[in-house]
Amino acid sequence: MLSFACDYLEGAHPLILKRLSETNLVQEPGYGFDSHCENAKRLIREACGCPDADVFFLVGGTQTNATVIDSMLRGYEGVVAAQTGHIAVHESGAIEFGGHKVLTVPGHEGKIHTDELRALLEAFHGDSAKDHMVFPGMVYISFPTEYGTVYSKKELVDIHNVCREYSIPLFVDGARLGYGLTSPACDITLKELATLCDVFYIGGTKVGALCGEAVVFPRGNAPAHFFTTVKQHGALLAKGRVLGIQFETLFTDNLYFDIASNAVSLAMKVRNIFETRGIPMYINSPTNQQFPILTDGQIAALEGKVQFETWEKLPDGRTVTRFATSWATTQKQIDSLESLL
Repeated sequence: MLSFACDYLEGAHPLILKRLSETNLVQEPGYGFDSHCENAKRLIREACGCPDADVFFLVGGTQTNATVIDSMLRGYEGVVAAQTGHIAVHESGAIEFGGHKVLTVPGHEGKIHTDELRALLEAFHGDSAKDHMVFPGMVYISFPTEYGTVYSKKELVDIHNVCREYSIPLFVDGARLGYGLTSPACDITLKELATLCDVFYIGGTKVGALCGEAVVFPRGNAPAHFFTTVKQHGALLAKGRVLGIQFETLFTDNLYFDIASNAVSLAMKVRNIFETRGIPMYINSPTNQQFPILTDGQIAALEGKVQFETWEKLPDGRTVTRFATSWATTQKQIDSLESLL
């Protein structure tokens, strides 16, 4: 069956599988202390323009979000996120399970607005009863967001400045970072992004890897004993080489950005296929996730022929759906979707 359900349906890029096979019988130390992890860290530091960065490889996105947030907050602190943010909606309460409340502000096409962030912080610090409340100790955003939108450089600078003003860290969830940075709507580079946050991660699971995310503390500012915290959260892979080899491959010869760019390019074709047939889009997403609005009849007609996500029900009875391309999507699959529609 044709599927655009998500961007991690496939295994891994063939070059990654090739490198894993080539190095399979070479003995290496465990827990990320192998030569491949060290080389991958070097390549990532170069790509980010952060020679002093602390880089860690974790097994997946939810574990990464939970580990980073828990490591940087005190027990009485929570994390500010958009109402539509991944940690607030799609992680089964993993952050709260770790003891930290997710404090939400409105999401505008998935993004936080600086004035509303500032209003939340001002209200908290101006409340005489704040010692009885959960302190906002961090700001979390996704790049791109759950709706495929990307923050502009100005928006990131503004959020960064508010965080500096209140002395709280800014955490950027980069599960789909490659798709955001290669979007035609993106006006910021990886190196610039690294200067505007305190910690971010480079998503591998959704951008060509079998699994794994690379957490970057750009100024060598990792919390004390972060490695131990990673293990405590079940996010440390004993055979760390598996992650190291993957990121080593992805950050050689620009592979990470090339395959992400392909996904975004094909997503624009998906959007065009729907729009030329008079099917409206819920949001103008410039990345690999597209959100056509379908009637119940249209959804029924596609059932059993193509897989996609249902996102939300609109008041008029129509449904917002999500069609996602990935690093492995082909023109043939796009043609098949067009023929089907």
